[in-house]
Amino acid sequence: MLNGPSTVAALAERLELTPAAVRRHLDHLLEDGTLETREPRSGVVRGRGRPAKVFALTAAGRDRLDQAYDDLAVQAIRFLAETGGKDAVRQFADQRANKIEQRFGDLVQARPDLAPVEALAQVFTDEGYAAAVRNLPVGEQLCQQHCPVSHVAHEFPELCEAETAAISRMLGGRHVQRLATIAHGDGVCTTCIPNMRTATNSSVTNSKAKSKERVTR
Repeated sequence: MLNGPSTVAALAERLELTPAAVRRHLDHLLEDGTLETREPRSGVVRGRGRPAKVFALTAAGRDRLDQAYDDLAVQAIRFLAETGGKDAVRQFADQRANKIEQRFGDLVQARPDLAPVEALAQVFTDEGYAAAVRNLPVGEQLCQQHCPVSHVAHEFPELCEAETAAISRMLGGRHVQRLATIAHGDGVCTTCIPNMRTATNSSVTNSKAKSKERVTR
């Protein structure tokens, strides 16, 4: 499920198995609590009939993907928060994000053929995020199918905040927006990276709206 929530048909095609065989495996994983079923996201265009449900990893399922160390990590950051306060947690999150930025800089220098967003996805994949880039009409979307610190980030959102700020910096200060995070129960972490024109138009629109609101008041 590192490709995010998937339907039986999608899994069957990816694994080159019959839908019946895939469903047997999924039923077993549902029984032991590794997977759960979800309704598909709204807005997805599908064929006739009722939309197929998707299967996603549960918290227990993620624990089986080498995340058993999370309890220790949470305890360590709790201790950091208790002894150093929120500032200490933010400094830790920033330091972790800075290391990702350093790896990004090294990769860009070594692979000038890669687009910045592609290099970013490669760095996150190397860090265990199984990242990929999706092209959209309004820009690009960075999808992280796995999060090695999801349990920690659920309690300490400073990790996600620092990571989002680092993504913006690595892309030359471009505006980015987190749409979903695994830490808060979503199947995939998604970060929207609007193209420059869209971001500029959005900024102008927001500025006009705020000005109009001040005049109204």
